[in-house]
Amino acid sequence: MPSRPPVVIEEFSVSDPDAGPYGIAAGPDGALWFTMVHHGRIGHITPAGEVTAHQLEPACGGPSVITAGPDDALWFTEFRGHRIGRVTTAGSITSFPLPTPDAGPFGITVGPDGALWFTEANADRIGRITPDGQITEFPLPVSGAFPSAIATGPDDRLWFTMNQANAIGAIGCDGDVTVHPVPTPAGAPVGITAGADGAMWFVEIGAGRIGRITPDGKVDEFALPDPASRPHAIAAGADGNCWFTEWGANRVGGITPDGHIDEYDLPSPASEPHGITQGPDAAMWTALETGTIARLTTS
Repeated sequence: MPSRPPVVIEEFSVSDPDAGPYGIAAGPDGALWFTMVHHGRIGHITPAGEVTAHQLEPACGGPSVITAGPDDALWFTEFRGHRIGRVTTAGSITSFPLPTPDAGPFGITVGPDGALWFTEANADRIGRITPDGQITEFPLPVSGAFPSAIATGPDDRLWFTMNQANAIGAIGCDGDVTVHPVPTPAGAPVGITAGADGAMWFVEIGAGRIGRITPDGKVDEFALPDPASRPHAIAAGADGNCWFTEWGANRVGGITPDGHIDEYDLPSPASEPHGITQGPDAAMWTALETGTIARLTTS
């Protein structure tokens, strides 16, 4: 068995515990940008630990997932406000209401066409918004699917999890959708990312597993040691592995392309890790809902 890679974990306080840091992404300015889902703010932290926050108006929108856009700005979803938001690195915020009422946008990513693609969890739709705010929506062939995270794949399709349908979907830029069931019942996939091996990797929050799906739809699953760990988000790292949060177990884990898993306890108890991303320093950064951001550095 390969030796467990050493990891150094640092935590930075970025908000009061009630604010709820949730999604996180590396920005074009070298900072890590994150959402505060309960207080309606967008924050950013430099690798040196300097923190700034920007208030949304209204503050009740529930900013969730955030990503770096194609226009040197950050784009984010407002799950409760049913809007897509854009924030510049100077802190200027613009919001775009969605055409579908109560859509519940959640995941968001940059597509191969230079637009932002997002999921509408409450409406069983995938949305697309151009940098100038033009919105198109595509209905899914499954009702009650609760589409969640979304990421661009190596085949220039957008791959997304269907949490309540227990499936992985892929949509082309023309709106054509393919659905692949997850083998384990009630896996309830949430996070998804493109791996370094040409496959998409996802987490099954309901089954305590990490999944891998190839562009042609072949699925492999890897069980975590703790089936109740509730893996939530996943991101590719500079080391060629994928890194994921275990929301129910207060851990961050890494999985190699061949399925070897290592797990690391976070220093603060019950910190509720959610989003995770690779930072400009090649470390992995994760948002902890109890008010901190953690940096994991491998040596």
